[in-house]
Amino acid sequence: MRTFRRATVAFVLGAAALAAPAFGFDGAPVNPKDATIPVVTTLPGAAGAVRTKVPPQVATQETSLSALQYAAEGGHPIAQWKLGRMYANGDGVAQDDLRAFEYFSRIANAHAEDSPSAPQAQIVANAFVALGRYYLAGIPNSKVKADPDRAREMFSYAASYFGNADAQYDLARLYLKTPDASREDYRYGARWLGLAAQKGQHQAQALLGQMLFNGDRLPRQAARGLMWLTLARDSAGADEVWIKESYNRAFAKASDDDRAMALQMLEQWVQGRRE
Repeated sequence: MRTFRRATVAFVLGAAALAAPAFGFDGAPVNPKDATIPVVTTLPGAAGAVRTKVPPQVATQETSLSALQYAAEGGHPIAQWKLGRMYANGDGVAQDDLRAFEYFSRIANAHAEDSPSAPQAQIVANAFVALGRYYLAGIPNSKVKADPDRAREMFSYAASYFGNADAQYDLARLYLKTPDASREDYRYGARWLGLAAQKGQHQAQALLGQMLFNGDRLPRQAARGLMWLTLARDSAGADEVWIKESYNRAFAKASDDDRAMALQMLEQWVQGRRE
């Protein structure tokens, strides 16, 4: 069944075949809407606009780019992913979000129904995440407009079918930050956040830690919140100041008992990861 490939209208998202649902902390299925296959179609005329010029003084880069383009045209998802990232970041080529979007769309269109255990599954999931983030912000001066609903479709599929931790974190944020979010939205958001945190996604660990420590829409668990914040702080990048500041505030407010219990939880976490 290739429902995903039968989409014929550009930029339309729809629900198709139901994929295996993810499960929350209590074993109950997460929102069924999070398990549907979103429709992604490539931009009109974009397929033929792949090749670009690389500065002639960098011959090795030009050869490498040509090889990647050749492989991408042959349908190799790794090459398509690498090119997508290159255009998204302006790495060795002129930065071009629309071209990056096109490469990520090719991966999603061709491999949405691949097994989650397939060698390329992580790349496919990452492509869905990249598309979701483009839909979340939009691409200026293009047909890719900001559309949170489409973004949620992309994150939902990568989170539920492929179990991608970044998608689970992005999906959780959508649920939690929706202006008119209901208690049910918060419940789904917390579940996705917990799933991502358990997989080591440090941004999810930081946000979950904040919520637990402060009792923000969750029952307050100061020690557990401090544990998650400690893990997040240790993995945070230099530019993720908000994570380090959140940890510092929580540590300063925590009682001696909270700190001792957080340390014990942290040791159990590390031990569990080793086993």
